Amino acid sequence: MRSVITLADVDLFRPEHAQAVTELISRYARDPMGGGEDLADEVKSVLAARLRERADYFGVMAHDGARPVALINCFEGFSTFMARPLMNVHDVYVEPDYRGQGLSRRLLQRVEAEARARGCGKLTLEVLDGNAAAIASYRRFGFETYALDPAFGRAQFWQKVL
Repeated sequence: MRSVITLADVDLFRPEHAQAVTELISRYARDPMGGGEDLADEVKSVLAARLRERADYFGVMAHDGARPVALINCFEGFSTFMARPLMNVHDVYVEPDYRGQGLSRRLLQRVEAEARARGCGKLTLEVLDGNAAAIASYRRFGFETYALDPAFGRAQFWQKVL
């Protein structure tokens, strides 16, 4: 018998949501596509509280009964070229036993609805070149790489750790 997966917007003032977000991000960090190493204990101890302080945070969790099985974390940003907010999808994690069931699509649909309600002009995300399953999922949902002018190539996401 197949279980019914429900979605809920993350409410970090609910202790069970705060705990679930921390645990799911910890699992994501340990996943090969999340880097393969767990979060530091210090990060785990403050993650939910620091997210709760951010007015730009939006998250959605999927539950199988009471068990959290998937999470999407997003942050509102701003597109100067559109003069409108944007929604950046920062983390997408689905438990291994629940992959391939369309959960990322359902989470992204909820994020898109929220982004539209906030007047966002676009959704953005980053994905590893080697994560073929995620790339295929994002393409099916309508994401694509972008170039402002094809003569200058595709945009790349870079970082400098501080």
